[in-house]
Amino acid sequence: MIFVAATDDGGEIRYVDKKRWLWVLSTLTPAVPMTGGLLAVSSGNPVWALAPLVFYFGLIPMLDVLVGKDNSNPPEAVVDQMSQDQHYRRLLFLAAAMLWINFLVCAWVVGSQGLPVWAVGMLTVAAGVASGAGLTVAHELGHKSNRLDQWGAKLIAAISGYAHFMIEHNRGHHVLVATAEDAASARLGEGLWRFASREIPHVAVRGWRLEKTRLEKKGLPVFSQHNEILQGYAIAGAVALALVIAFGPWMLAFLFVHHLVAWLQLSMANYVEHYGLKRERLANGRYEACEPRHSWNTNHILSNLLLFHLQRHSDHHTNPMVPYQSLRNFDELPQLPSGYPGCFVLAVFPPLWRRMMDPKVAKWADGDWRRCNVTPGMENHYALAFQKM
Repeated sequence: MIFVAATDDGGEIRYVDKKRWLWVLSTLTPAVPMTGGLLAVSSGNPVWALAPLVFYFGLIPMLDVLVGKDNSNPPEAVVDQMSQDQHYRRLLFLAAAMLWINFLVCAWVVGSQGLPVWAVGMLTVAAGVASGAGLTVAHELGHKSNRLDQWGAKLIAAISGYAHFMIEHNRGHHVLVATAEDAASARLGEGLWRFASREIPHVAVRGWRLEKTRLEKKGLPVFSQHNEILQGYAIAGAVALALVIAFGPWMLAFLFVHHLVAWLQLSMANYVEHYGLKRERLANGRYEACEPRHSWNTNHILSNLLLFHLQRHSDHHTNPMVPYQSLRNFDELPQLPSGYPGCFVLAVFPPLWRRMMDPKVAKWADGDWRRCNVTPGMENHYALAFQKM
């Protein structure tokens, strides 16, 4: 499809989105764990259960390096047309369907096909990774105002029992991002595991409080069908009950591990997206406006295609209503060393992550640690460390 727009001087801009059909990759990625599980069953070789994790955290980071980056942007004149094109929105719902299919097929394989315990464990982790990455789709749909997209986001979040996600993300994280008040913004010097143990419970509590406040303002009871968090929990609970009835109590272990891994996958994304970056508090007590420089960005082509452009996170936080296909790159943005899958591998090893990222944060802050979101108690450490960088 060619997008056509008139220029101010009476000319014409014609633009072809070369990634228009490549975005289909984002709808297929969730199928990787179930493919590994089905191959393990059909071939009789349980080693296939390892393949999805190798794909996500081995092959994709390597291909990101080989394929490279795409810094190009669509012309501003056609951004509105691209944003309204329903092709891109349909792909989100296709991805949503694939996420549910993957989850249910993996549950069937784990619950009924007699794989070795280690293979069951690997497949369960891989299914959790896919569902956690699938919150990217919930994230994209949840930023839209129409009820269909909102329900699409709710159904995806229910796969991993993370019903508070969009409420907290839209009304909490986007308001306080890159500040010490935001539990979903990682602090300089904070390791991934410490961050996750702080973030996961805090965002759940904040999401509930935000929903409670919304309902009270409308004069509606908190514990009712109007509570969007309880709606998501009800869906997750009904599915859990159905799986236990179908395959037995063993499903409780599958659901526990699957959900926990999905939550950690989202924590990994939150961790790398704003690590150490800080918005300054103004004289009036408010924070400065969120700008592209307050998010880490990466233009690695392949992982962006697999994650609906989530890695162009700088433009997303500046313009949260802009759909994924129209997100732009800006010059002089803080850049991650790899796409998200590669960064997740680094983040799992906090000393390695800090060795890679702390100098980038120091450069971003022009060597002034006070401009960074620093872990409490590590101020003196970074005051000295920045002098040496």
